[in-house]
Amino acid sequence: MRMDAESTLRMTAELKDLSVIRCFVQEAAAVLQADPTVIPDVVLAVNEAATNIIVHGYGGRPGIIEIKVGREGDSLVIRLRDQAPPFDPNDVPPPDLNLPLEERPFGGMGVYLIGKIMDQVIHLVTPQGGNELTLKKGMVKHPQGGNKCP
Repeated sequence: MRMDAESTLRMTAELKDLSVIRCFVQEAAAVLQADPTVIPDVVLAVNEAATNIIVHGYGGRPGIIEIKVGREGDSLVIRLRDQAPPFDPNDVPPPDLNLPLEERPFGGMGVYLIGKIMDQVIHLVTPQGGNELTLKKGMVKHPQGGNKCP
């Protein structure tokens, strides 16, 4: 499918730069006239995915993360690409939400949270052997302008 008015951010995959990623997604979604009520959730989902790429995918090794934000029809579409070892988030078992909070392991909620927030989550291994994670969320209005990050 064709993405309209696509914005791209390509940068080193470092935790210190997550705020840049969040601001980029927020601004790109606003420019595409995404419903303001869904933008914070989309930013949260992308932040979780980017954190997983940086922490688990690259595991402290240097790497690049590329994020594209665009539209497909009435959906906001975010594609995250990396060159980390292939990892399919669909293989991650859901957390046991019945365990008391103090008995749950630290972490392990990101993939679950992304799946709950987004309408569609698609993973594929790129021809180069990295990962492409596509996140889709409905509720996109017609493009007219945008808002700036605070």
